Amino acid sequence: MHQIDPACPVLVGLGQNTWRDLDVTRTPVDALAEVAAAALADTGVTGISKAVDCVATVRFIADTNPDVAAFFPRDPGAALARRLALTGTDVVQGAIGGNSPQYMVNQLASKLAGGEYSVVLLAGAELLSTFFGALKTGGDVSGWADGASFAGSRLGKDRDGLNETEMLHGLYEPIITYPLFENALRHHEKRGLDAHRRYMGDICSAFSRVAARNPLAWRRKELTSGEITTVGDNNRMIAYPYTKLMSAFLSVDMAAAIVMTTAGRARDLGIDEQRLVYLRAGVDIDEIWNISSRESLHRSPGLGKAARAALEHSHMDLSDIDCFDIYSCFPSAVEIACKEIGISPLDPRGVTVTGGLPYFGGPGNNYSLHAIAEMVSRLREKEADNGLITANGLYLTKHSVGVYSSRPATGKWTAFDNKPLQSAINQGTHIHLDDGHEGKVSIETYTVAHDRDGPKQGYIVARNQSGHRVLANTGPNMDTLSRLLAEDPIGKKGYVGKENGKTVFRF
Repeated sequence: MHQIDPACPVLVGLGQNTWRDLDVTRTPVDALAEVAAAALADTGVTGISKAVDCVATVRFIADTNPDVAAFFPRDPGAALARRLALTGTDVVQGAIGGNSPQYMVNQLASKLAGGEYSVVLLAGAELLSTFFGALKTGGDVSGWADGASFAGSRLGKDRDGLNETEMLHGLYEPIITYPLFENALRHHEKRGLDAHRRYMGDICSAFSRVAARNPLAWRRKELTSGEITTVGDNNRMIAYPYTKLMSAFLSVDMAAAIVMTTAGRARDLGIDEQRLVYLRAGVDIDEIWNISSRESLHRSPGLGKAARAALEHSHMDLSDIDCFDIYSCFPSAVEIACKEIGISPLDPRGVTVTGGLPYFGGPGNNYSLHAIAEMVSRLREKEADNGLITANGLYLTKHSVGVYSSRPATGKWTAFDNKPLQSAINQGTHIHLDDGHEGKVSIETYTVAHDRDGPKQGYIVARNQSGHRVLANTGPNMDTLSRLLAEDPIGKKGYVGKENGKTVFRF
């Protein structure tokens, strides 16, 4: 066997749990502590907690809303360290975004390889099912917050995901933005409305099949394509073409944790070499930041570049990968990622190890930490040799990719340098957003948001005669909404004008 680089980052412990009892006395720190203790025990080394010198936590999704954030601890990493009697540790917290677990793994791996840390505990938890239930029933969650303020360091930067015009026209809701990507992709692929509905259903059905076998999944029922795509009392249309069963399910109680170190430190600590899973490469790339500036809304070229770079840095190609976990908040995220990577969403190897965000569950920013833990388990149990994970933040905006293996690479481990790749993406074509345009436009993509009573608002991305992009809403104009839903309107002409400061579209 070849010599293993002692600086190579390895994952050596994991813990996960899903709670279904809606116990308001269980706090987020309780959940973090339970899975973190399990991850430390999973290393097989008694007393490993004494070697932990960094406690890192994934941000709560509640942190995006100041009113809700007040119910949650502000410095959960410090509270977790106290609970587990971890002394002398740095406390690190990630940025907002679904990419953050993989991003944190990538960045912490570099710090481990560089000797900045020896053993890292990374954990995340969401108790949103209990929290939402308490808001409805008057349950007391006042004990969740501890009055502390964050005193650690940030890993990653928070940045507004939208410009003012995108925000004004409602693109801040992922359930609006991802259907825009979906309809743009369907039209580009020249797939009819009915055929594409079946295609989305087939992809989602395959995800539900994995979730049905996963004891930690929130929804453990295999669903047919027809069940997923058929609108009914328990599966209403959310935003065309997405039904409820196609959409990430946020109201879950879940937590996950992993322990990371280096191959050399693992040997010194006495960790069984058979328990080591190697991070062969990690790449972190941002797409052109604003949705309205991107050249094509059916593509995510930065993600493709990141995945190819991660494979190349790992000295692998797609044929070496045995299992994938492609971030799956909505079907378009899966379809676009797979197209950029060069696989089918229906690849026989499967594109999820958990069951995905609509079925396994979408615990805020923390989903991909569950995917990483599940990937480590599969590789450790020799169900697979190599795996690839993609994690996505905001609106196909922030991408983090990890390549994992049961075997180390040959030679010296080096962190991937993201800067040249990011520079190339930043220099790509940017489309001008004309937020003052009034007059003729051609529809580029669209969606229609629904409530329980039916369609309520259309969202239009269009181009004007100069090729500039225009964002518009329809308002509750049923004639316009009916046409958007009855046909494929992409490429058709209409008019926009200003009403109460917003741009409004009419055929």
